[in-house]
Amino acid sequence: MTTAQTKPWTLALRSPSHTEQFGSTVGRRLQRGDVIALVGELGAGKTTFVRGVASGTGLEPHVVSSPTFTFIQEYAGPLTLAHVDLYRLEQSRELADTGLAEYLNGDFVVLIEWADRLPASWMPDDYLSVQFSHAGKTARRVNVQAYGPRSSSLLHVLTSDAR
Repeated sequence: MTTAQTKPWTLALRSPSHTEQFGSTVGRRLQRGDVIALVGELGAGKTTFVRGVASGTGLEPHVVSSPTFTFIQEYAGPLTLAHVDLYRLEQSRELADTGLAEYLNGDFVVLIEWADRLPASWMPDDYLSVQFSHAGKTARRVNVQAYGPRSSSLLHVLTSDAR
C-alpha cells in the first residue's frame, strides 16, 4: 500500500441506517475508477456501507448482497459498481481467477470488502480506505484515509460536506 496523503478522518455512526446514509453520501461523490478499500470485522458495517454507496450512485440499495461465494458482484447503473468480498480468499494466487484485475482498469467503481486480505501489489496507487470498528451494539467507528490525489480530493469534499 502507498503512503497516506491525508490524516485519518474519524466518524461515529450511530446505527446501520446511519452507516448506509454515510455510504450514500460517499456514493454521490464517486467517479469511474474510484476504489474503496473496506476493512473491519464480521458485522462491522461493510456491506451496509456498500448498500448506501449503491443508493448514492442511483441504484436500488436492495440489489446489494454480500458476494462472499462469488468474490465479485457487478451492479450496473449510472456508475457500474464492482462489489468485491475477499473473506473467503485463502491464497493470493486465487486472485487471478477472480477477475479483479479487469475491474481495476478504471471503468468501474470498485468496493473491496476485506481489503486487508489483498496483497499490497494488487492495490492501486489511488484509493480510499474505510476502516470499520464496533463501538456498541449498533454503533460503529469509521476511520477514512486517502491514498493518492483523487482519493485525497474525495476525502476533502466529504469532510467539507460534513461541516
